[in-house]
Amino acid sequence: MKGTILKIVIPMAGLGTRLRPHTWSKPKQLVSVAGKAVLDHVLDSLRTLPDPAEIELVNIVGYLGDQIGEYVSERYPQIKTHFVLQEDPRGQSHAIQLAREYLSGPMLMVFADTLIETDLSFLANETAQAVAWVKPVPDPRRFGVAELGQDGWVTRLIEKPQDMANNLAVVGFYYFQDSQELLAAIDEQMQRDLQLKGEYFLADAINIMLERGLKMRTQQVDIWLDAGTPEALLETNRYLLEHGEDNSAEAVQRPGVVVIPPVFIHETAHVSNSIIGPHVSLGAGCQVDRSIIRDSILEDEAEADQIILEGSLVGRRARLHRRASVINAGDNTEVSF
Repeated sequence: MKGTILKIVIPMAGLGTRLRPHTWSKPKQLVSVAGKAVLDHVLDSLRTLPDPAEIELVNIVGYLGDQIGEYVSERYPQIKTHFVLQEDPRGQSHAIQLAREYLSGPMLMVFADTLIETDLSFLANETAQAVAWVKPVPDPRRFGVAELGQDGWVTRLIEKPQDMANNLAVVGFYYFQDSQELLAAIDEQMQRDLQLKGEYFLADAINIMLERGLKMRTQQVDIWLDAGTPEALLETNRYLLEHGEDNSAEAVQRPGVVVIPPVFIHETAHVSNSIIGPHVSLGAGCQVDRSIIRDSILEDEAEADQIILEGSLVGRRARLHRRASVINAGDNTEVSF
């Protein structure tokens, strides 16, 4: 890959309906988990790319996509970035087709609502034409899976198989040596109208490439995290806090506050007379007083006063006062009792 530009394609035009009410006011990639936006964690996974790999981001955005543009431009000004508008989301292949003008040479396709831990340094010497990241799962029938031939190469991708024969679930992370070949397969997919319920899935385009002789191998990951639902987001928050995002050593210095690790408390959060943790993330500017909070995420500038929270997501600038309950409150919400 030395001397070439690797394109990182990130489809982000979905409405994020499973994360409402939070996604009424922001894209799901900007929802917070363990002190960062989901998108930050996605881009963190690229840190192990071969050095000196040159990258360009190709962000495919839709509803509220201007927020993605502002966020990336502010946080990652050093990375050349393109934005493509997908006004009428018709699937993953459709998203890539819209980005055609920015694609040439090698590319990574990264789905932005799943997080994985993987070492990408091997791409410096990768000889396969394509790589699909996979994770063995006990029951593959809920996932798309990769079927392997006796020689170990991928023979096809199967969406929600009916049996347990293939347990390598694809995790939404792909490498293609030649993005133009992928675009040609997508064109054929569109011509053949290979779609399901109005959506053109990437797996069908990849299967066309496999029919044409594509040499694709799998790369296993141990950690595959979901950020697509409130329950999954909290589970991911717990994992990330337990594996590197905990800052309780600094947080415990706050007088009048009991901190039960692991937690992430932003340095600008104000916490008093409260018990925080375990598995709590407090964003910038949070105000927490006389409260007990555990297994929850409070985004930037959220307020909690005289409240007990567990298993809760609280959006930016939401204000919660005097209620013991499970809360799923979007941005700018106010709950008082």
